[in-house]
Amino acid sequence: MSEQTVLVTGGCGYIGSAIVPQLLDDERVGEVIVFDSLDAGSPANLAGTVTDRLQFRRGDIREYGTVESAMRGVDAVVHLAAITGAASTHDRREETFAVNRDGTENVLTAAGKFDVDTVVLASSCNNYGRAATTNIDEQTEPNPLNPYAESKVAAERLLDTAVEQYGIDGTAIRMSTNYGWAPGVRFNLVVNQFVFRALTGRPLTVYGDGSNWRPFIHVEDAARAYAGAALDPGSWPQLVYNVGSGGENYRIEEVAAVVSKELGQDVDITYLEDKQPGPSYHVNFDRLDETGFETRWTLQKGVRDLARRLRGQRSEVML
Repeated sequence: MSEQTVLVTGGCGYIGSAIVPQLLDDERVGEVIVFDSLDAGSPANLAGTVTDRLQFRRGDIREYGTVESAMRGVDAVVHLAAITGAASTHDRREETFAVNRDGTENVLTAAGKFDVDTVVLASSCNNYGRAATTNIDEQTEPNPLNPYAESKVAAERLLDTAVEQYGIDGTAIRMSTNYGWAPGVRFNLVVNQFVFRALTGRPLTVYGDGSNWRPFIHVEDAARAYAGAALDPGSWPQLVYNVGSGGENYRIEEVAAVVSKELGQDVDITYLEDKQPGPSYHVNFDRLDETGFETRWTLQKGVRDLARRLRGQRSEVML
């Protein structure tokens, strides 16, 4: 099989900063094209990956012409570009849909025009909303509670249509909540925020009573899943996959306890029970098992690793 050219939209962001080096290290990949508006990401997040096998295209995912230009000669697309931070999108509904839904339509239209083989869409387990069951699988009806999740559900529908219309190998990855170190690390995600606050002597703020569930996944594992689906689509034949690990479903109060234990220090936890805790979902990953993909990180290892890196120490986590 000849070396593939992979386009990564939003490649200067958090997950992009983890997936680009992984792709460049993969013998199946000849060239990586990063497409990013640089509104939220930074070229600094690509440090150490800039070679003649990396191309960069600056552009807005909402502008079809720039998306089409970046798509020429591409074999596979990992579509990460999006407005994230689900809670913040309540005040940005129109913009969120323009980027997340309409931007996805631009990607799929251009991919269809140029006969791109594979498109992997970054979706989210946030789509499930607040579910009473602790066994949410891909057959569970989404119940999005914020514009971010609504736009991701709409993007999945577009992918489904494009698979039928263009014959694309399409995979929507409903990703668990990311955490852990990567060059583009974000601190508006609960684990990363808790670690940083604990290290700087501040209380951990929990909305509600802390009983709401989330599945968590280290950003390096998330990047491996995207790369796997893009480079070996035959092993990911279903349209939608929950991605994470059953053992990594945690209540938010449990996350706070893990951070306290792994950092070896007592932390204060402030419960704001008058605040909306947001979605709650405990997710099943049995379908993912069929792909052969397995996570390598645990929350405990990821917390220790992030803390060491923030302290300026070399990671000692062995996987």
